[in-house]
Amino acid sequence: MRIVNQLIHLEDVPATVIAETYGTPTYVYEENRIRENFRRTLAAFRRYYPDFHLFYAIKCLNNLAVANILRQEGAGIDAASVNEILLAKALGLGGEEVMFSGNFLSDDDIRQGLESGVIFNLDDPSLLPRVLRHGRPQVIAFRVNPGYGRSEVGPFVTNAGPDAKFGVHPDQVLDAYRAARDAGIRRFGAHMMPGSCIRDPEYFGFITGLIMDIIGKASRELQIEFDFIDLGGGLGIPYKPEDKDKPLDIEEAAARVAAAFRQKVAEYGMKPPRLMMEPARYFVGDAGYLVGRVHCIKDSYKRIVGTDIGMNTLARPAMYGAYHHIYVDGREDGPRRAVGLCGQICENTDFWVKDRPLPAGIQVGDLVVVENAGAYGYVMSYAYNGRLRPAEVLVNGDRHWLIRERETFRDLIRGVHVPPHLRPRPARLRKLAR
Repeated sequence: MRIVNQLIHLEDVPATVIAETYGTPTYVYEENRIRENFRRTLAAFRRYYPDFHLFYAIKCLNNLAVANILRQEGAGIDAASVNEILLAKALGLGGEEVMFSGNFLSDDDIRQGLESGVIFNLDDPSLLPRVLRHGRPQVIAFRVNPGYGRSEVGPFVTNAGPDAKFGVHPDQVLDAYRAARDAGIRRFGAHMMPGSCIRDPEYFGFITGLIMDIIGKASRELQIEFDFIDLGGGLGIPYKPEDKDKPLDIEEAAARVAAAFRQKVAEYGMKPPRLMMEPARYFVGDAGYLVGRVHCIKDSYKRIVGTDIGMNTLARPAMYGAYHHIYVDGREDGPRRAVGLCGQICENTDFWVKDRPLPAGIQVGDLVVVENAGAYGYVMSYAYNGRLRPAEVLVNGDRHWLIRERETFRDLIRGVHVPPHLRPRPARLRKLAR
């Protein structure tokens, strides 16, 4: 994003063009930023460990246009559900290009996962016997919870440590791989999640050493080799303006990870495994924006700016207090005033900015642009109060494309069936029509 003569541009496309062409609210993604983020990450890690590969956690932003950008750059797919495996298939990816990291799986999940031929990454040892009842995968990984996690976006998304629902306890790891080995499986991987949105390079080196101590001991004691070690995601981006000059130093993170990885591989006498990660936020988070419009300004106990961007459109602030910076098109150079900002939903949690300095001259009809909305934005949106999900647009230079249509009323009632005895009678309808 850049501001030219006070007007906001997404790549080279003015926000006004987006609003006039596609309406509001609309998610907008910058293609060149996504490619740049991916290439920077891949180059940094391969500089220090050449056998390094990236998967894209498609749960973060599941639009196939965006996922195809990352596929073109060489990413595989990390899938959290069978439907995300199908998304990967729609991208032309399958087999060991896809990691299935579902949790608390049903038998149907297991059966379809096996039929797809993707890598099975099991969240708990109790899943292994159930998997084996349906078939025997070529390779098995276990998702390990090393007992430690970190998050810069709140405790609800730490994803590791004693309070997380994910992963195998370190004390159970040895028995899990022993059971897989004794069942005749000969190829193994390991996986963990280090946390969420972390900008401390030192932490990635630390957590790599932690997982490698757990896996190294299993390799040595069970006399098994590991095809790959997947360090998960967790690469963070700065959300707040005061953090803009403190981004994650991806070069240092890569150097620390590779150093810890090589050290532990040598220490435990392991054949060097393939090293993998599956970021998503780091690729698409700062490449996405949400464009909305001001519809009402209320002066009551405080000034509240009402927009068409609500908790149904961008859920993160209401769910766990996430911060997103807000710009007002054409007014960023003016004086500022502390106001609230809300959407159009009949819930007070939709009052998602309570006291923030925004341009004092903001008026009804102005466009607002929400920053860092590419990660966990559209995918977490939902229809509530009859407010439907927004459109999605991709920009590249001065070109722009609709990549997902705005929902309509027909989408709201698609699949709904009213039994005959509940339907309005024609006579009643005629009476109401008078």
